[in-house]
Amino acid sequence: MRILVTGVTGQIGGALARRLQRLGTVIPADRTALDFTKLDSLTNGLDDLAPDFIINPAAYTAVDKAEDEPELANRVNAQAPGVLARWANERNVPLIHFSTDYVYDGHGERPWREDDETQPLSVYGLSKLAGENEVRSSGCCFLVVRTSWIYAAAGKNFLRTIARLARERKELRVVADQIGAPTSAAVIAEAVAAMLTNGLERFRNRRDRANGLVHLAASGETSWHGFACAIAEGLKALGVPLAVADIVPIPTSEYPTRAKRPHNSRLDITRLRTVFHIEPPHWQAALAPELDELAGGLIKSDQIPV
Repeated sequence: MRILVTGVTGQIGGALARRLQRLGTVIPADRTALDFTKLDSLTNGLDDLAPDFIINPAAYTAVDKAEDEPELANRVNAQAPGVLARWANERNVPLIHFSTDYVYDGHGERPWREDDETQPLSVYGLSKLAGENEVRSSGCCFLVVRTSWIYAAAGKNFLRTIARLARERKELRVVADQIGAPTSAAVIAEAVAAMLTNGLERFRNRRDRANGLVHLAASGETSWHGFACAIAEGLKALGVPLAVADIVPIPTSEYPTRAKRPHNSRLDITRLRTVFHIEPPHWQAALAPELDELAGGLIKSDQIPV
């Protein structure tokens, strides 16, 4: 099976490209192979790559910047996935497309179920929901995977930001009234690999039972503040010298951003468990190997003379 993975320079794409190699020939596609800003070139690019399966984590993810670039965000997050999905439909190629908790408005405290009403608060959320609808209307065999709070030991993300700031500052102020499940790219990649392990026919059957939509996140929940505390405590335990002495919880109102974020990003993962028989690890357990990798790099860099 030739598995096309888009966005391989990103966190999810990179993790998928590594973990799916045992299932077939992975075709890693970065922007030079498939440029989602150039819609006219995508069909020819797909023809050249000729995949048997497409996994699309590529996205415009600059949430605040999207407020000022709605057309670009929509092109990358909605129109380009639509091109992929229509190509896939014409060739009977299954597609997994990634979406986000930002399609919800974040009210309440109950975890969001797949059939709950969507109501994005931001341009980014609107563009991702539009991408879901493009994929859904294409007629292809698709599975939309909504996930949340993605991080990894590499790349640009909350984990690495907190690690850097904790080494530079004595005090950090972190939002404590947004709740979700930090989900490592590794957890996502392992779950997708599990979905495909028993062949395409079983994937198609389970995709049908899931109505083409599933939530994928680590189990458990915390706030951004709780996540930051866990990162700092974990790095200290691994011997990484930190400057931070206090991580102060603050409300969202004290940390204004260009785009609104949902306060409740909890995702109900019952469908993931019952249909796909996947039990994701608790977010704290999944954080441990990422901290090990990150700490190793930080300690090694500290030992290099300047």
